[in-house]
Amino acid sequence: MKAARSIDGRLEIAEIEMPVITSSSVLVETEYSAVSTGTELMVLRDGINAFLGYSATGIVREVGSDVDHVRVGQRIVCYGAHTHAEYFLAGRNHIAPIAEHVDPQEAAFAGIATIALQGLRQADLRFGETVVVLGLGIVGQLAAQIANAAAYRVIAMDPVETRCTLLERTGLSGVCRTPEQVLQRIQEATRGQGADCVLICANTKAHRLIDQALDWIRDKGKIVIVGDTNTEFERNKLFAKEAQITISRAGGPGRYDPAYEKDGHDYPYGYVRWTLQRNLDEFARLLSSGRLNLKPLVTGVYRLEELEQAYKRAGEAPEETMGTLIRFGAKTAAIRLTGNVDR
Repeated sequence: MKAARSIDGRLEIAEIEMPVITSSSVLVETEYSAVSTGTELMVLRDGINAFLGYSATGIVREVGSDVDHVRVGQRIVCYGAHTHAEYFLAGRNHIAPIAEHVDPQEAAFAGIATIALQGLRQADLRFGETVVVLGLGIVGQLAAQIANAAAYRVIAMDPVETRCTLLERTGLSGVCRTPEQVLQRIQEATRGQGADCVLICANTKAHRLIDQALDWIRDKGKIVIVGDTNTEFERNKLFAKEAQITISRAGGPGRYDPAYEKDGHDYPYGYVRWTLQRNLDEFARLLSSGRLNLKPLVTGVYRLEELEQAYKRAGEAPEETMGTLIRFGAKTAAIRLTGNVDR
């Protein structure tokens, strides 16, 4: 089978052996894999040797004996496996079933959306509270939609017009283009008290965005860093509001824990309510119920052999390549799960 990997900073579409299933994993035939341009170009730039991709959807072809929440023939979404491949092997905690009626192109954003969702978990917001989403790349776009679906008051901002327009096309109105517009929206929404949280999704170190966020939050408010941003800030601003600054690590508890990811051990539900896999499940629920509109995010669909072209396009026109997908040859009709399905 074919898979994309980085070899000493060079992209290679390699012929590799089919993965061998384990008791705690599933073998999936890929339909669509989403390109995380920033991460993947960083891997190539830094000369890291690794297989590429981590966010996809596909059809389950084999199921390990310890996996009981998906079945052969079912469509699933995935976060964390190497998904730029015709088939991928995913641990039981890296997948979630998704309804058959969902557009697989939208489902492919599952892994990236789970990162955005975990950022909102770190914000620890309550119904009706106000969150500013700063930076409307792909993660920021998804974070703004998920926050809106959760009935938070969402104020989104990016200086790039095309990104603002794109979010408005998904159904969110009043997207801000300038910090001044954000401040005005916060004043109106909170009667001058300040936002409960600022979610920094921007990937830039050219500006001290934390200082900007400190101006926007309320007393004892919170700042959550999701993007790769400058982490310097003015201490007195933090002190004056007794604010919290935290960073969101990937898709949720369990990520980077070998016992969770490789061995398939779960965390107790009563002690760790939202794990990586449970966040992935929640994304699947939101998308299946029509609370998210991800189709406008799709700005390019390529074959695996065209991945280098996709990277080049993303480098030349990043504002026009928001959601890049790789299309594979999986039979897209999932088996309806009625009656017995062979494992």
